[in-house]
Amino acid sequence: MELGGSDAYVILEDADLEKTAEICVNSRVINSGQSCIAAKRFIVVKAVEKEFTRLFVAKMKAKKVGDPLSADTAIGPQARVDLRNQLHEQVKASLRKGAKCILGGTIHKGRNAYYPPTILIKVKPGMPAYDEELFGPVAAIISAKNEADAIRIANDSSFGLGSAVFTANKERGERIASIQLQAGACFVNALVKSDPRLPFGGIKQSGYGRELGLFGIHEFVNIKTVFVA
Repeated sequence: MELGGSDAYVILEDADLEKTAEICVNSRVINSGQSCIAAKRFIVVKAVEKEFTRLFVAKMKAKKVGDPLSADTAIGPQARVDLRNQLHEQVKASLRKGAKCILGGTIHKGRNAYYPPTILIKVKPGMPAYDEELFGPVAAIISAKNEADAIRIANDSSFGLGSAVFTANKERGERIASIQLQAGACFVNALVKSDPRLPFGGIKQSGYGRELGLFGIHEFVNIKTVFVA
């Protein structure tokens, strides 16, 4: 069973920020943000928070919203108008609790289901942008003191589908991904994605069991026990 997620991407002080921001934005807006493994929470250490945010905003602004059948469109509509409205309520609730919107956050009148690329900062526990899955092109940037604090925030979630860490030190990234981040799939310097060769699934409220890969095949096998005395 694979359920939703609120995937955390941890950005450390030694990450290639230009490349990282590009990957993070692309992961957030994939399928107009309507993906279980899309990045949703961007946890940035204080040392590079300002520069990462600047790059992230610029790249989000550059994503074209429009006809999903057009080749140059990056963000199409949400699946339904009521889902778009639900997403907007989550954004408004986060703002009422102290978050700040630095891009987007408003919807145009009409019967369409479009939602603009939106970025929230000053996101804290108790806000929908921190605690819930935002299924649309809304990014939450969360500040962390250091590596340990960033990992703590990433794991401070009822979800555990995917996560990623960005660092120039691959050994550091592998340690964090394999041992410290709590998620079914943890990537280093790349966006979370599924692959038929790799087992896929989550922990916590993001489901249990695995699909794809050898582990996924075993989920469909009835194991028979034969005991001979």
